[in-house]
Parts: sequence; structure tokens; C-alpha cells
Amino acid sequence: MIYDDRTGSPSDPLTAEIIGAAFAVSNTFGHGFLESVYKKSLAHELTLRNLSVREEVEHRIHYKNALVGRYVADLVVADSVIVEVKATESITGAHLSQTLNYLKASRLPKGLILNFGTPKLGIQRVLNPDFKIK
Repeated sequence: MIYDDRTGSPSDPLTAEIIGAAFAVSNTFGHGFLESVYKKSLAHELTLRNLSVREEVEHRIHYKNALVGRYVADLVVADSVIVEVKATESITGAHLSQTLNYLKASRLPKGLILNFGTPKLGIQRVLNPDFKIK
């Protein structure tokens, strides 16, 4: 069973399905490919699993009605989970901060950082601290 990092409770089926798709890609390619290969492969695997996937999703940042920045999330799955794909030696604090900013900008509840750059797939769940259930 997959557990939520913050509460210790079982995670939702969508997050579990995304992680399962990431393992399928990781088991096929291992580590060593470019991030773009993993990103495209994961998007395809999620589509094969009948999940809606948007790639390179832009989120605009406004301050007092002025556009002051843009973030581009790697994948958004089912309009509720941001997925950041990495192919690095480890998931860093910068990756976590980046994903938190994407979550805040998008107002989505959760994200996943998936690192294909090591022999074992790296997984970091990220929850949006500002998300309010309506």
C-alpha cells in the first residue's frame, strides 16, 4: 500500500496509478536517458491507462493585475496532480520548492516529483499547503 507522506494514511488511487505508470517506464528504460524521454514515455503510459494528461502546462503568476512570471509544469494528470519528471542524481530542495510553487500557482492539491536518474525510481509526494477543499 502507498502512504501519504504527511498523514500516514493511504494515498488516493490516482496518485497510486501515476506511480505505477512511473514504475512501468522505469522498469522499461532503467536510468541514463534524458528527462524528455521519461516525460514523453510517462505521458504515453498514463494515456494508455485512460488518464487525461496535459504536457508542458503553463501557469501564469500575477501581482496586482500584472503578469510577473510563468511556470511550466511537466505534466498535469486528471486536472489534479502536477507531475515533475527529473533525471538527476537526486531530488533536491530546489526541486521541492519548484513543485510547491507550481502547486501554489495552479491551486492544485498535490504533486509528484519522479526521478528516473538513479537505479531506483525516486518518488517525492508534495502537498499544496494552501489548498482548500471547497
